[in-house]
Amino acid sequence: MESASAKRARARAILDALARTYPEARTALEFGSTFQLLVAVILSAQCTDKRVNQVTAELFGRYRTPSDFARLEPDELEPLVRACGLGPSKARNIVATSRLLQDRHEGEVPGSLAELLALPGVGRKTANVMLANAFDTAAIAVDTHVFRVAHRLGLSDSPNPEGTERDLQTVIPRERWAPAHHWLIWHGREVCHARKPACSRCPVLEHCPTGRDLEGLPPLRGARAWHGAKAARA
Repeated sequence: MESASAKRARARAILDALARTYPEARTALEFGSTFQLLVAVILSAQCTDKRVNQVTAELFGRYRTPSDFARLEPDELEPLVRACGLGPSKARNIVATSRLLQDRHEGEVPGSLAELLALPGVGRKTANVMLANAFDTAAIAVDTHVFRVAHRLGLSDSPNPEGTERDLQTVIPRERWAPAHHWLIWHGREVCHARKPACSRCPVLEHCPTGRDLEGLPPLRGARAWHGAKAARA
């Protein structure tokens, strides 16, 4: 069984390799303000960043600030965000969040985890994305890519995103939490694909306990439940 110190050392080696491989790793979402990032992240639940950027390119041309969105009714916003999926719930959450920001935060997005989690449509993943990308705060957001890659690399065995976040916080130095989130996402998108990982060109193959052709393996423990619940936890 791998010791805690050995796992931390392996995690450091993995992160060093991923940092060299993806030096430009950052969020792929396009935004012009902290509030626009929040809207984009809410829209990204069960949707690709590419599609979100297509939607927000038009959306932010019409509405830019919390006050702009607060004046809307959800059924006015829903047709504009429908392409991202879950249109009715996302429209309700964006309008409700905009109004709450106006009423309680003087139109500004709060920078604490507790205050972010109190916003409609903001779960732990979304809050951590905001902390890391908008407020330069140490945070690890666990999306499907991070969950999958962390488990395949043997950095977590938790069956849920919250446990995976805790496991990663244990093996990754705090100052690397935010960049590690992006490195793991990019690796999941570019190499460690869900259905057929490109193990032959993996930059961390020597550090991967499942370093072989993973095609045809059964789903990771907890992965099915995670996919079913990810929108609610975003």
